[in-house]
Amino acid sequence: VSLKIYDPLLDLRCPVPHDTMDLFGSCRSPSGGSGGGAIISVENLSFPFETDSPFLFAVYHLDIYPSGNEMLGPNASVKGRSGSDFGGKWNMYHGAEYGVAGFPKHPHRGFETITITRQGFVDHADSLGNYGRFGNGDVQWMSAARGVSHSEMFPLLNREKENVLELFQVWINLPKRSKMLEPGYVMMWAEDLPRVARDAADEAVPWQELKSSAPAPDKVVVTLIGGSMPGMAAPPPPPPHSWGADPGNDVLVLTLQLPAGAVWTLPAYTGGGALEGLHRNIYFFAGSAAVVDGMKLSSHKRIKVRPEVAVQIEAGSGGPAEILVLQGRDLCEQVVQHGPFVVSSPQEVRQAMLDYSITGFGEWKFPNEAPVQAREAPRFMKYTDGTSEERPI
Repeated sequence: VSLKIYDPLLDLRCPVPHDTMDLFGSCRSPSGGSGGGAIISVENLSFPFETDSPFLFAVYHLDIYPSGNEMLGPNASVKGRSGSDFGGKWNMYHGAEYGVAGFPKHPHRGFETITITRQGFVDHADSLGNYGRFGNGDVQWMSAARGVSHSEMFPLLNREKENVLELFQVWINLPKRSKMLEPGYVMMWAEDLPRVARDAADEAVPWQELKSSAPAPDKVVVTLIGGSMPGMAAPPPPPPHSWGADPGNDVLVLTLQLPAGAVWTLPAYTGGGALEGLHRNIYFFAGSAAVVDGMKLSSHKRIKVRPEVAVQIEAGSGGPAEILVLQGRDLCEQVVQHGPFVVSSPQEVRQAMLDYSITGFGEWKFPNEAPVQAREAPRFMKYTDGTSEERPI
């Protein structure tokens, strides 16, 4: 989820300030490590997660909210909980003005967001005209391309007990040729995502397909969000101009759940592309201990690995471990980021600011900048072309 509300950037009297960054400008090949092992490097897990191109960064949110009130906000004081993206048991983020946690209307240009929900719900609205509710295992893949404004609010539906919100948002870049194309939007409902499980105690037991995102704490569970994995069906395709839509870019996004002591092996990359510029990272983000390619980890880590080498991943004996895997081919282009705009030059940052100030990246058709759906609404999405989809809560 976007880290800040960047309204001050839209004052066109201001120059592009110092936090505009040239993130990288050329292909980077995996390097480091020694011998024939899989691991290139290991570092403490930062927040946001550090990533390699084509990914820009990833964030992991875990908020344990109190019971919800009549407005779908927290039934508690929100003093001191606004404007912060991390810290504490729960955050309002930038929604305090509206009484609901989340991220009111804000712009994006030049990249894509992949929002991977695990628990809780997101009420989405955007300047393309799409709106709805998703959560509990659903994934939203949005290609901002030439520009979109959207809101992401976290309605607290349960009035009797705590409301848990757990999700990732992953930013993946677009190549320069695609940054000014039409925005795209895809909902990947939990029921449609490839999700397989097997018994944790016996690797010989066949994998079983899961049709629900319901917890299976005693199973090894792999959920495929983007790309391909041997023995698993393909996930729904991303937007058509996505970097992940071209199989040659070898994008892989998956999550792994391991009960205590369970083992799973991430297969080696066997595609036909060059290894140069192909990056694979394993994020150990939840659990007390794990073993990756024989290396014992007692705290959360980012592990950069060689894609051509299979990697055995094991949860520690004291409890479960959870893993996110991100793989993709480097764009090999200069990247200039300023807040919600990811472009190729400082001049393009200024143009994005100007375009947003004039157009808002489309018409905002909602009553305020942080719309939420009715408490009783199902998971659903209504699209700008008039079609709609619905799933039960």
